[in-house]
Amino acid sequence: MLDLAVEAHELARAKTGTEIPGVVVERENFPYATVTTVRVETEEAEKIMQKPRGSYITIDAPAMRENSRKVHQQVVELLAQKLALLLQNLQLPEEASVLVVGLGNWHATPDALGPRTVDYTLVTRHLHRYAPQELRGRMREVSALAPGVLGITGIETAEIIRGVVEKIKPHVIITVDALAAWNVERITTSIQLADTGISPGSGIGNDRTGINQSTMGIPVIAIGVPTVVHAAFIAQDAMERLWQELNKNPNLRQVYKFLHPELVQHVTDNLLAPFGGRLMVTPKEIDALIQNIARILAGGIGAALHPGIPAEEFSLYLG
Repeated sequence: MLDLAVEAHELARAKTGTEIPGVVVERENFPYATVTTVRVETEEAEKIMQKPRGSYITIDAPAMRENSRKVHQQVVELLAQKLALLLQNLQLPEEASVLVVGLGNWHATPDALGPRTVDYTLVTRHLHRYAPQELRGRMREVSALAPGVLGITGIETAEIIRGVVEKIKPHVIITVDALAAWNVERITTSIQLADTGISPGSGIGNDRTGINQSTMGIPVIAIGVPTVVHAAFIAQDAMERLWQELNKNPNLRQVYKFLHPELVQHVTDNLLAPFGGRLMVTPKEIDALIQNIARILAGGIGAALHPGIPAEEFSLYLG
């Protein structure tokens, strides 16, 4: 299953050759980003897309890879705008409290985006009891948690989160997680927001208990950024491009006819067999990329949850 709804939609359209019934797609263009909103509205669309009904907002900003404060701030503001829209759609009370959950393994850099984002998140639950009224009026009550992964704790992540939810009773959960992409160009350049929750590990074939309204009892908004790509997708993409080049050359079209997709799939499966077909690829500079993306996500989450703090002041509250 593909983590990104926009990629799942592209793949489904390629297979059927038509628009997917029950799926609505809207696009917005900005000087530094493109925003694609995919809404899955029917049961039939759920089955085709392999995505639960809901809204999926993808911010594509290739310039996020650049070490530019100006660009990063623009993405922070756009992320805050889209997250605030999803929160508004939930019709939460004005004083609603929020639990931010950083999913992933802090010992594995490509999977450490969630915990790193929690490191930079402005948490205020402990301040609300003691802070002056003027400060509380500018800040929403926010708590944060990085529960680790099953292999470290021996406890299902969903069980830990559910226990915390039952104790502190937030109104909504915002999860942050690293995703797996189909296209290498999306690594650390796309941000997906979804009002459907998340199934940790689904993108790498390691499904765990879902974190959603059904399992948590409260709404869950999921934020994710691709940090890895399946090696199989890279191999398949390379072969598709080779086919296109062969088909353009009259002298090589005969070779093209013998390169059946089934043959390519067989070769790819054999190549990745030592890794169980689950070899993942990530850039060598992933450490710096995760650091930058974590700050962007924390900034966007903070700006959406604490609108009383002016944007020019918000950086003062980040670690």
